[in-house]
Amino acid sequence: MTVTRRPLIAGNWKMNGLLTDGLALASELARRVEDAAAPAFDLLVCPPFTLISRVGVALAGNAIALGGQDCHAAEAGAHTGDISAAMLADSGCTHVIVGHSERRADHAESDAQVRTKAAAARAAGLVAVICIGETESQRDDGETNAVVARQLAASLPDGATSANTVIAYEPVWAIGTGRTPSIAEVEDVHGRIRGDLGKRLGGDEAARMRLLYGGSVKPDNARELMSLTDVDGALVGGASLKADDFWSIAQSCI
Repeated sequence: MTVTRRPLIAGNWKMNGLLTDGLALASELARRVEDAAAPAFDLLVCPPFTLISRVGVALAGNAIALGGQDCHAAEAGAHTGDISAAMLADSGCTHVIVGHSERRADHAESDAQVRTKAAAARAAGLVAVICIGETESQRDDGETNAVVARQLAASLPDGATSANTVIAYEPVWAIGTGRTPSIAEVEDVHGRIRGDLGKRLGGDEAARMRLLYGGSVKPDNARELMSLTDVDGALVGGASLKADDFWSIAQSCI
């Protein structure tokens, strides 16, 4: 079966952006999408919680999707400082990132917690962007494949499909460092992820699921990364804060 997966370029703004800059960035990206002739990719921006509603207004009527950077597993309750998937959906989001390496490291999030968050996202009608990836020490010890396979198996909830889930491979040691795995390494890991998804979901569903690469994606390396068979887009960090860089990365999918 031949499947054409539409590339997804997702921007994770992390803890960056005050109102003026955030709105300016969103508005500029919206203008470029409107001016483009049928873009061959999907765009997603994930601003900090403080900007979601206002960025949503700036993107109203535009093809750019809006997402959150995390959600709580519960729909509501006594969880001070947290945001539920239902609240994100109510604010106009269609996606949410779960299990980002910075959440796993800074907040000691386990695969089990990521799994429940992804399930909560689905229950709220959101697409869960589930992040997996190895640390530098795990890579140096030759554990990349084992770690990625374990995280995928434990973080992916039952009922996951290509319609409600995106997988993002982010080698932790490459995020924000300017370092990236070799093209052969990225190709191998993504191919293994696709294979593991096939065992879990069946070949047809695995073939339809989008797999993003995240880890110091920049305009100068994006085209080579996006050309790989099992790379269906990118989860972009720092470069997503600059309209020129983010747009250039998206254009590399053409």
